[in-house]
Amino acid sequence: MSEVLVDMRSITKRFPGITANYKVNFQVYRGEIHALLGENGAGKSTLMSILSGFYRPDNGEIRIRGKKVNLRSPREALKHGIGMVHQHFRLVEPFSVAENIILGTTGRLQFYLNRREFADRIARFAQSYGITIDPWAKVWQLSVGEKQRIEILKLLYRGADVLILDEPTAVLTPQNVRELFQTLRQMADNGRSIILITHKLQEVMEAADRITVLRKGRNVGTVFKKDVDERELTRMMVERDVLFCTTNPSHDIGPAVLRLEGISVVGDGGIPALKNLSLEVHAGEILGIAGIAGNGQRELAEAVTGLRPVAGGRVIVGGQDLTNQPASRFIEAGVSSVPEDRLGTGLVSNLDLYDNVILKDYRKPPIRRGPFLNHRVAREKASRLVSEFNIQVSDLSYPVRMLSGGNLQRLLLAREISLQPKLIVASYPVRGLDVGATEAVYRLLIELSNAGTAILLVSEDLDELLTLSDRIAVLFRGELMGVVPAREAEIEKLGLMMVGALTVEGRRA
Repeated sequence: MSEVLVDMRSITKRFPGITANYKVNFQVYRGEIHALLGENGAGKSTLMSILSGFYRPDNGEIRIRGKKVNLRSPREALKHGIGMVHQHFRLVEPFSVAENIILGTTGRLQFYLNRREFADRIARFAQSYGITIDPWAKVWQLSVGEKQRIEILKLLYRGADVLILDEPTAVLTPQNVRELFQTLRQMADNGRSIILITHKLQEVMEAADRITVLRKGRNVGTVFKKDVDERELTRMMVERDVLFCTTNPSHDIGPAVLRLEGISVVGDGGIPALKNLSLEVHAGEILGIAGIAGNGQRELAEAVTGLRPVAGGRVIVGGQDLTNQPASRFIEAGVSSVPEDRLGTGLVSNLDLYDNVILKDYRKPPIRRGPFLNHRVAREKASRLVSEFNIQVSDLSYPVRMLSGGNLQRLLLAREISLQPKLIVASYPVRGLDVGATEAVYRLLIELSNAGTAILLVSEDLDELLTLSDRIAVLFRGELMGVVPAREAEIEKLGLMMVGALTVEGRRA
């Protein structure tokens, strides 16, 4: 048996109104890939935040290499070789990629840094892991997926030998996922320990050596991968069988709700992000948008919801030309948005659940009554949505930043769907969600499309796109590589299209 590198014993952590972890035992051997599974709110992120020094346990102890430690900060955890990439990133937005990666690693106070030397070093380091970055790009210019890559590189650059990775494959093509898993296996073979938090059971079965399942803050069990299958793991997580629909069933497709006519969009860095893009999304259709992060998906979603101006072309919704109209006009035309940045763009983190629910319709009756808000109606709506969408919250007055990732997404979806939209622009709607929540969101999107709602679905998970979409459009560097019917799509070809190596006609680019 390998050395026990991490030994967490009887860890308990409470927050106001909730016990996140209760007497959890968790061990990691040197040289293993250990998957941590559980529903949203099961306590996975809290447990790993304790191990990485962000939280301190109320009870219990942590031993690293057999020695009891008191991890009072992430810096102290890193001194013991432990680091974590969180769902909500810890990056300095105005700084460049290279500056974020080297921040806090240069040792003694220095009055001058050779930025070009550091940038070249960071670019070479990233390339050694198969990740291409622009070391000079400012973090605020990056998509959520690109920010996740920078967080992974920060962890690797600091030389941690216990790597805690939260959904690390969300931004990768199938080819890149294989490369990542090969890299993680090489690290494990060289003595590093990997803790992999993922909701993709197929990834667990492919990459993990052992698996620990948490449910309602408790350790349900730790098993070897060879001793279980996906169905058993699902039952451990949610105490029931989860039956995913494998395809979006056949249904009627109506007229075009969204029509993009040769639109061009400029990104945050002043560089063209979309180039002469033409697409249509029809009533009752789910059009999937595939591509590696940073290839124009964010700009597309923002242009279609009125959050980013269009430099050329036209955006037509329901027959109305809304090109460069304010976001309020798009809302009035029946466009709802589920953005990739839940807490930055979708929700206001310091406001409570009640206020977040009414953000888009507080100007309209029955919530608005003359110059005042009808608080009774608003609270009834919030309570109804909490019940209908199974949002786990102990008090509507709590700020939404205290919700887990899954509950944040449920709240966002609940608000947007309650507006009865004609078009939903959904960016990564199940990113970070557990298997039970993912099943619920999938069924919800399919029900909406069957009822006639047009859905523009942005995702880098090809399995997700193949499961839900009627058609899949692939973007590469802001250009449309092609649109294919989902039932005819091949995952390997889609992956090649995502890196610009293949067009829809099958030609090598």
